[in-house]
Amino acid sequence: MNYVEIVIEVARDHAEALSDALMEAGALSVSVEDADEGTDAEKPLFGEPGMEPEEAAWDHSRVVALTGEDADQAAIVAEAAAAISLAEVPKFTLRGVEEQDWVRLTQSQFEPIHIGKNIWVVPSWHEAPDADALILELDPGLAFGTGSHPTTRLCMEWLEAHPAPGKTVLDYGCGSGILAMVARKLGAGTVAGVDIDPQAIESARDNAQRNQVGEIAYFLPDAFAASAHATARFDTVVANILSSPLKLMAPMLSGRVADGGSLILSGVLARQAEEVAAAYAPFIKLGVWAELDGWVALHGVLGSDTVPPAR
Repeated sequence: MNYVEIVIEVARDHAEALSDALMEAGALSVSVEDADEGTDAEKPLFGEPGMEPEEAAWDHSRVVALTGEDADQAAIVAEAAAAISLAEVPKFTLRGVEEQDWVRLTQSQFEPIHIGKNIWVVPSWHEAPDADALILELDPGLAFGTGSHPTTRLCMEWLEAHPAPGKTVLDYGCGSGILAMVARKLGAGTVAGVDIDPQAIESARDNAQRNQVGEIAYFLPDAFAASAHATARFDTVVANILSSPLKLMAPMLSGRVADGGSLILSGVLARQAEEVAAAYAPFIKLGVWAELDGWVALHGVLGSDTVPPAR
């Protein structure tokens, strides 16, 4: 089956309502884009977790609705316009979308990722390039963390460079569970992961089972606070989140580090490193361990007056 996209350029005030109305009128899916993309007027639209933009729209928005080839696109647009009481039916263009093997197309965009010296993150439809490496089978999904983002990569490289056989590790903001799994495969003993997203916890548990890494305890925050780990302090605490929540959690995360233990933070842009380190200064002295593509990983040792050397 082939498909047809309806492309409508609208003002911000109508983008979200029109998108919903197009779905109700029979569109198979709808997306909103910046109509000024690629020009000097292009505007980024992003936010940190808990501070997402109220609207996924731009001052000059482009609404793209996917329909079946046999659908009456004009009728769909007219019905949607009437549903939100537009004064007139907006102008639109149509563009064809040929049928493709979407699964294969999506899979082709994800190749094995080589990280550090000896780590490979391999989608399930690929063979591992090096059977003797530390291999994580991980498919792209809803939970953050496939090794492709610089912050995840930096944390994985830190863990590889600082193996701690038998030590305890806390992965706070665990997402897919990739950092906890790396720690476990590198010989860590007790490993726990915490995330605010139930989907992430489910994904992390599935990934740990698939990779046969042994026991990793994954928790939502309330469950973690009520668990046997409620007052535990860990030899290594790693948190790959974003700068704003990291600053707010400085007392809590620092308090989870055992005496002489290490704290590793990422999700921090290079320009944010000093302010994040300053938030932790009353508890632990942090410095930049490494930088990649404008992102940094900060690390420090609890009780030490000096910052460990950078990579």
